[in-house]
Order: sequence, then C-alpha cells, then structure tokens
Amino acid sequence: MGTAVTHAPATEDLTKDSEPRHRPATSPRPAALKRRGRRETLAGYLFMSPWIAGFLLLTAGPMVASLYFAFTDYNLFDAPRWIGLDNFSEMFADPRWQNSVKVTLWYVAVGTPIKLIAALGVALLLAQKRRGQAFYRAAFYAPSLIGASVSIAIVWKAIFSDDAIVDRTQKLFGIDVGGWTGDPDLIIYSLVALTVWQFGAPMVIFLAGLKQVPRELYEAAEVDGAGTFRRFWNITLPMISPVLFFNVLLETIHSFQIFSSAYIVGGGAGGNACGPADGSMVYTCYLYVQGFENSRMGLASAMAWVLLVAVALVTAVLFWSQKRWVHYEEGA
Repeated sequence: MGTAVTHAPATEDLTKDSEPRHRPATSPRPAALKRRGRRETLAGYLFMSPWIAGFLLLTAGPMVASLYFAFTDYNLFDAPRWIGLDNFSEMFADPRWQNSVKVTLWYVAVGTPIKLIAALGVALLLAQKRRGQAFYRAAFYAPSLIGASVSIAIVWKAIFSDDAIVDRTQKLFGIDVGGWTGDPDLIIYSLVALTVWQFGAPMVIFLAGLKQVPRELYEAAEVDGAGTFRRFWNITLPMISPVLFFNVLLETIHSFQIFSSAYIVGGGAGGNACGPADGSMVYTCYLYVQGFENSRMGLASAMAWVLLVAVALVTAVLFWSQKRWVHYEEGA
C-alpha cells in the first residue's frame, strides 16, 4: 500500500521580494510642483496685467510725476524748473487759496451731516413694510446715479438763477433775495442742496444696515416701555454705527473732492470760474484755475498733494474716533 506524498505549497520567500499588485499613488516630484506653480503664477499675472498697466500708467505714474512737479515751476509747455518749496510758501500766503480752504471746510461741515441725516431719515421710512416699497427705493436712489453729471449741474444752475423757479417761489413768501447762483453768499447753499439731493447711495447702505438689526431688541424695548426716540437712540444707532461710520468716511472724502458741480454752477470758464466773488471757490476748483487757466501746473500739483495729506489726516482722525462711538458685534 503506497504512501501518499503531499507537497506543501512553497510559500516561503513569496512575499519577501515580490511587489504588491497595486502601488500606492505617489505625489508629484518637487520639480513638477514648482513648474506648475510658476505656470499658475504667470497665468495670474497675465490676467492682472491690464489692471497693473492701468495702475502704473494712469495712477502711480502721474502721482510720482505730480510729486516732482510740486517742487518745480512748470507751465505744461516749458521744461520744469526746480524751485524747492516756493510753491508751498506762495500757496499758504495766497488769500484766494485761504478762501478756498474756508469754503471747502464749510461745505464739508454743513453738507455732509445734512446729507447723512436725510439719507438715514428716508432709510428709516423705507425700512417699514409698505405697498410700493421697491418703487420708492428706486425713486429715492435715482438722483445718486445722475446727480454728479454735468447736465444736472446745468439744470441746477438754471433752477437757482434769477427769476427761475426757486426765485419765484421765494417771492411768493415775501423773500426777495434774487437767484442763488448770482449771490456770493447764497451760491454755496445751492451746492449743499445739490449734494443733499443725492442722498440715495448712503440711504441704500443705511437701509441694508437697518435690515440687520434684530427685531427681538425692539420687542424687548417695547415691553420695557421704551418710546420711539429711546429705541432709536439706544438700539438703532448703536447697531448701525459701523454702517454710519462707513457712510461718514465715504461722504466726507467725496465732499473734499467736489469739483464739477461747483465749476458748472459757479459759471464755468471765464472771469467767475468758481462763482461770483469766489463764493463757490472750493479747493479743487481753485486747483483747476491755477493748473489749467493760469498754466501753473507746478503750483496746482503742490495744491493737490496738500489736499491728499489733508484728506489722509481727516481719515486718520475718523478711524481714531471710531473707538469711542462705533460698536461692533462681539468677536467681529
């Protein structure tokens, strides 16, 4: 009877040198990663190139050039001649420059608060649910879209001129002061009225901020017996203070930059380029007169840099003051 011989499978050393059937995925080599990163960076700069070119040619380049011209005697036709700080010393001693600073500060200090108060008041009305709300919002916002145009400035000048609608309305109430655009003391009020009429943009921002105020706060205040004014002062204003700060900052900067409306309403090119007796001679208007009417581009460049520094200082003061009256949500 034969003995059955069995052969065990040879398993030793089967896995010692053998490779697994499925290799794990290997990461790209560092060189490949660097090449891909360079391609992505190049593509990014390629897409940004139109903006970079525009910034260098239309913003940064002219700014550097104007900084150089501020220390030169330059009239756009002859080569600039270095004169140091003479433009600045002449500018600070110029009575018309001093008057333009006073007119601009008055315009900023009066026009900006009235505009923001009007914007906030209308936003409070539009925040309430009522029929035709979308129409009213569009109607109040429309002046912001067209108010800065030259055509509106021309119409505004016609409205406030002698024997126009404003003059005739005043006479109905026994007020006979004539047209505002011809009076050195009243023309600046027509510019304030024009900027207040364009309250649509800050109104929309206020409206967005009012929508974010929790209704639970008003309900709790009503339960405690707080009136309308107390709810507005203790709830609405603190909750929308970041939005209020944004509007104050933006509108203040815009007020310092007013030009087209003052130039058109004041009379445009000619002897009274910025209003009768310089009544609407805002800073940028006098800058234009010196640079393009008097061909003193060096002095105009110096004025432009003084305005830039002044606006930067006002912006810094506003940012410093926000710690005292702007309330952000916890963790923001």
